[in-house]
Amino acid sequence: MTELGKTLRAVTTAIPGLVLWDLPVHGDNRGWFKENWQREKMIAAGMPDFGPVQNNVSFNESAGTTRGIHAEPWDKYISVTTGRIFGAWVDLRDGPTFGTVVTAEIDPSRAVFVPQGVGNGFQTLEPNTAYTYLVNDHYSPDGVYTSLNPGDATIAIEWPIPLDQAELSAKDRAQGPLSEVVPVQPRKILVIGCGGQLGRALQAAYEGVSHVDYVDLPDFDLTSADFASARSWHDYSTIVNAAAYTAVDVAETPEGRAAAWAANVTGIANLVRVASAHRLTVVHISSDYVFDGTSAQPYREDDPMAPLGVYGQTKAAGDQIISTLDRHYILRTSWVIGDGRNFVRTMLSLAERGVDPSVVDDQIGRLTFTSELARAIRHLTESHAPHGTYNLTGSGPATSWADIARRTFELAGHDPNRVSGVSTAEYFASATNPVSPRPASGVLDLTKIESTGFVPAPADETLQSYVRLETRAAVN
Repeated sequence: MTELGKTLRAVTTAIPGLVLWDLPVHGDNRGWFKENWQREKMIAAGMPDFGPVQNNVSFNESAGTTRGIHAEPWDKYISVTTGRIFGAWVDLRDGPTFGTVVTAEIDPSRAVFVPQGVGNGFQTLEPNTAYTYLVNDHYSPDGVYTSLNPGDATIAIEWPIPLDQAELSAKDRAQGPLSEVVPVQPRKILVIGCGGQLGRALQAAYEGVSHVDYVDLPDFDLTSADFASARSWHDYSTIVNAAAYTAVDVAETPEGRAAAWAANVTGIANLVRVASAHRLTVVHISSDYVFDGTSAQPYREDDPMAPLGVYGQTKAAGDQIISTLDRHYILRTSWVIGDGRNFVRTMLSLAERGVDPSVVDDQIGRLTFTSELARAIRHLTESHAPHGTYNLTGSGPATSWADIARRTFELAGHDPNRVSGVSTAEYFASATNPVSPRPASGVLDLTKIESTGFVPAPADETLQSYVRLETRAAVN
């Protein structure tokens, strides 16, 4: 008998991501009615927005019909239209919950969301039971799916009708035990731009993680006309775009302007088309250059963009394109330092060579180390933080470039007073090539990313560690 009048409710289980759903069923003397799938209400109640593309129905004439335990490469939302089933689910994903079993009875007032990699099986408890499921990928007869023998003693499922009395296919009876199952690996992560400063930091952050692929420019070209076929995108869940055109001054030239728009806008549009078609999460790096730098307060993620130069304009355009995706993380950052050519390394070289530099003192912001960017990327994606734009820099007080130069000299054992402060106008007064306008303030508010549980490291502490390692490397 179907229970009427339930409240829509999600019930978590011992298998991560496997969620039972109580469904409101309304009935009278004519029968009953329910909203079997209601995207808006269910997402508000915690259902992943999993994007179903196919609806399947399994009709079973006899009680005791048993379907074996199969883990297909897609998410499933399962319900019953008539009759009742005994559902059995086994986590076949690689990880600490591999082999965990959950069972429950499902009738029209209850449904279940089964994430990719979790084995799904059921047994009908009444004749003429119809079992329906929404899936977020199309079935392929050529697909190879992970399966498990439903009678395996290791998982010890107590089927209401013993399997020797049940209707079960020969193929399901022949499946192997849990000990022979190769754990389902997660869909892969693709890092684009692995040769850059952030790309190298991501390789360090994901060291030992087998499901991360790395590609670099120019071999992997976001602007290519055949980008949509550059990978088997079905195999991926996430793209981390660590590639960009960042030559801010060259971008002010005719050739540089075209190159910046191609890499930072055209390439991003290609990426978004692929991500939208395959429901991929995209992590994209933005810049404080999308702002004009006139704010007296740290910039929030939702402050209006007003870029001053070509580079900033292309980054702002790219941000707008990325934000059209349902699943995206834009990490807006400033003053990036990592393994490569950067401001701190330049200052260390000048200090060691006895050069006393003039450094601008009317631009303020905070350093962002690529190790922190990589750590934040893993945090946001693995904690399933709400999608959207997040500011990320090191924490602590805002400083000028001249302040950072003096601190770098000091940490390396040199006299910080060797650094002279000059205005931006004075610094570029003798420039013969085009110069991009810089935002006077690139200070970013960090409240939003902190609300996800990520605590940005103090910029000065990370600078100390960075200088110490660079100095040690130079000695060796």
